[in-house]
Formats: sequence, C-alpha cells, structure tokens
Amino acid sequence: MKASGTWLSDTATQAVLAMLENAGHQALCVGGCVRDALIGRAVSDVDIATDARPETVVALAAQAGLKAVPTGIDHGTITVVAHGRGYEVTTFRRDVETFGRHAVIAFADRVEDDAARRDFTMNALYARADGSLVDPLGGLSDLVQRRVRFVGTPADRIREDYLRILRFFRFQAHFGDPQHPADAGALDACAAHADGIAQLSRERVGAEMRKLLRAPDPGPAVRSMAATGVLEAALPGADPSALGLMVFLEGGLAPGWLRRLAVLAPHEVDSALRLSRAEARDLVRLNEHAATDAGLAALGYWLGADVGADAALLRAARARELLPDGWHAEVARGAAQRFPLRAADLMPRCTGPALGRALRELEWRWVASDFTLTRDQLLT
Repeated sequence: MKASGTWLSDTATQAVLAMLENAGHQALCVGGCVRDALIGRAVSDVDIATDARPETVVALAAQAGLKAVPTGIDHGTITVVAHGRGYEVTTFRRDVETFGRHAVIAFADRVEDDAARRDFTMNALYARADGSLVDPLGGLSDLVQRRVRFVGTPADRIREDYLRILRFFRFQAHFGDPQHPADAGALDACAAHADGIAQLSRERVGAEMRKLLRAPDPGPAVRSMAATGVLEAALPGADPSALGLMVFLEGGLAPGWLRRLAVLAPHEVDSALRLSRAEARDLVRLNEHAATDAGLAALGYWLGADVGADAALLRAARARELLPDGWHAEVARGAAQRFPLRAADLMPRCTGPALGRALRELEWRWVASDFTLTRDQLLT
C-alpha cells in the first residue's frame, strides 16, 4: 500500500524531499498528510520529518535555492519554502523529560524514536518520496480498521498534553468506527484524567470542539465524552441527548458545528469555548429564533437561508420532532422575499422613532401574511 497522490508528486514537495535525500538524509512525509492520503481524503499541509539537524536543513535549503525560515528551530522545525509553498521540516526527536505540554527533547537519528512521541498510531505513519510507507507502530492496521489508538500507554500520552483527551474524541468522530466501541484503555485514561482539561486554555478547548462537531456524525464520540465525564469538564451543562436527532434531520446538509453546539449546550457557552463575537452573536440569534413559533419561511426571511435552516433544525431537534417534506425549500422561499416598503413610503406622516416603529409593525404584518400583503394594502 502506498500513500500516493498529486500532493506527493508535485514539484514543490519533491524538491524539498530531494533536497534532503540527495545529501544522504532521510526525508519522510509524516502525520496527517499520509493518513489522509491513505483513506482518500484531500491533503492540505505536508509535514516532513528527517534525521538532518535544523542547521543542516537551513544549509541544504540555501544550496538548493530554497528559502528556509526558522519558525520553530528550538524544537527542530524549519519551514522550507518551495515554489511558493511552505513545508515544516522537523528533525526526528525523542522525549527526555515531559512536563505537561512542555518537554525536554533531544534530536534523534531513528524514525522509531520520532514515532514513539506522537499521539496516535495513525499519526505515526511516514511516506518516502515514492509513496512507500514506513509504519513503525502498526498505524496502518489501526487506520484501516478505523481504530483510534494512543501511542504507547494512553495515560502517559495524556499527561504530556491534556488536550489529547479532546483530540482522542475528535479523532474518534472523524476516523473511528461508530459501529464498534472506542478503545477501552483510552476511554479509561480519558476518564481518569478529565480534570486535566481545566488546565487548558479555553481557546484550545474551543478549537477542538469546533473540529469535533464538524465530523459527519459526532454523536457517538460525544456520547462517549459524556460517559467518561469529559464532556462536562469541557462544556459544563452540555446534554448530548438531541445531537443524534440533529444529525439525522440534517440529511444531506453540510455539518454545521454552531447549530450542533446549540443543541448540545443550549446555555451560555462563550466562557467555556471563547467564541468570537460573530459566533456568539449568531448563536444568540439562533437560540432566540428557534424558541419562537415562527413559520419556516419566516425563519428564512428574518435569518437568511443558512441560519434560518439552522434555526429550523435546532427547534425540531429540541422538540424531538421531524421536519416536513420540503422544509428546506420553504426556508429558502422566505429568504428570497423582499419587504415592499421603505421608510420614505411612510413619510411625512411618520417621522423619528415613530417611523421606525411603524415600519417594523408593517413588516411583521407582511411576514405574518406569508408575504402576501401588497404595498398598497400595507399603506391602506
């Protein structure tokens, strides 16, 4: 089995790999690019691991006419820019001592040492320039069987960085087999160390929850989070009971992490996840309109097609109800409507604050009529 594809054969990638290999060094693509290529997913960033030391990478890049940027030189990472693309080239490393996220590392010469410090076996997959695999830890078998497994002892990996608890459930949602239970040892370790989530920044927690909720079906993973106490630690008060129905109701719609968050945690979540102002505003609007009895077309008119659809899904999931056939088209119909009046139509008989109130009242009447009232009828 090879990790082949255009991502590996393109000129820029091959130039960086050749830069190292031609000097007698190992040059291996590693991690997500290899994992995703093997299961047919699109590859974005390509990371490269090598036995060459950082100063050697810089020198080789200069000789090859490539730009080298010391973005993480203390940790062994040099960004090499080839044909306008950046590649993080990192020297093989091994842990000497760990302190949570902070570790004393030493450079290594063997890929086995580098693999041993990664989080999951499916992320410890390497590929040579020709696509042939280097699999020190059996990650290919785990990937094919959709089994998310920590490298080494789960508790050790978690204590190195408590974010790996959330990453485990995120990977379970994206790469695990929902028909089979998650790794029991991993679940036990996550439960035992759930309190460690409190040590993480809310930004990091929020980033992981966004990624998890973008999975095609995050339901099984989120239920496992709840069973282990991890969900409460990450998002206090969250209730996963309606999430499965939300995913079912979505049908062929693209996953929407914010609407899923709304059905998962109907209460204030900004402090727990550090939402942006725009995200917090959209969540408030979504919750407010989902709590009304406005028709589907009205939701589309007030919120637009996308957020209106989110509100319709959220309301149905919370009520444990199905949506009628054609519901999405009905929301879109409302979103396409245009109110036939302007402020000038009510002047000069209405001015100042009274003008705004009158215009809003007429707009509500028009929406309540299912957009049937004409301009003349509204002005009568």
